[in-house]
Amino acid sequence: MNSRQFQQWCELYQQPSAYQQKPLIMGILNVTPDSFSDGGKFLQRDLAVKHALNMIASGADLIDIGGESSRPGAESVSCEEELARVIPVIERLREETDSCISIDTTKAQVMEAAVAAGANMINDISALSTEESLNKAAKLNVPICLMHMQGEPMTMQEQPHYDHDILDELHSFFQKKIKRCLAAGIKFENLILDPGFGFGKLPQHNLRLVKHVASFTQYNRPVMLGASRKTTIGVILQKPVEERLLGGLTIAIVAALQGVAILRTHDIDETQQMLTMLGAIFNETAANGSC
Repeated sequence: MNSRQFQQWCELYQQPSAYQQKPLIMGILNVTPDSFSDGGKFLQRDLAVKHALNMIASGADLIDIGGESSRPGAESVSCEEELARVIPVIERLREETDSCISIDTTKAQVMEAAVAAGANMINDISALSTEESLNKAAKLNVPICLMHMQGEPMTMQEQPHYDHDILDELHSFFQKKIKRCLAAGIKFENLILDPGFGFGKLPQHNLRLVKHVASFTQYNRPVMLGASRKTTIGVILQKPVEERLLGGLTIAIVAALQGVAILRTHDIDETQQMLTMLGAIFNETAANGSC
């Protein structure tokens, strides 16, 4: 999906009443030394770009590039360091493809530089928590994903606690965030919502939000979910990071069936195959051939 097509997709988005359309696949590209799954693998620009192009060839509709780890316990990095990591990759990748590029950042300066370099979307795990980032997102006028996170990466998993049902708290969060964004001049059609699987949440919180993720489609904006290889899967299945594919695909199926519009994942080919099979079942279509 190229940049223009993604912008039109956001503008024309209408929440389906049932499984009617294939979710978009967002490929994860971490240009960090300390991300929980692939930290250090793609610090070199050419390796990062090659991996991004491979993900696009495997079926990724969007590439989400991040230069600051958001794993539990991760330390923050300076704006200068984050820019040095992501901008060369975005610039080179834009030369190679017109596919949609997302910048995964919480910093207004990085948002601006990334969009200038060729990014078409902002993915902010802090949901534009500062006035600077809020105003910058309004000025840049590109799709923006607002994610729920309790606390910050360094401390978010130490003692996650919710005074009320997590679904109620998440809905209150999104209602306030949407109102704040609109008041700042961000277009409604540019908003994307992410309930934040694994961000300041215990396994039981994550399972509850996945089971009821359809509730977040009530805002008539695309819902994004990223559970790929995360700790909750490891806790339940007793599997290390590199063996969590099946657990992640199970969550992706449940999410797709509930109307989630974007699946953020490391495992592009497997997710693409799953969605193709799911679509064939619901559309009752198959290639010619014997059973």
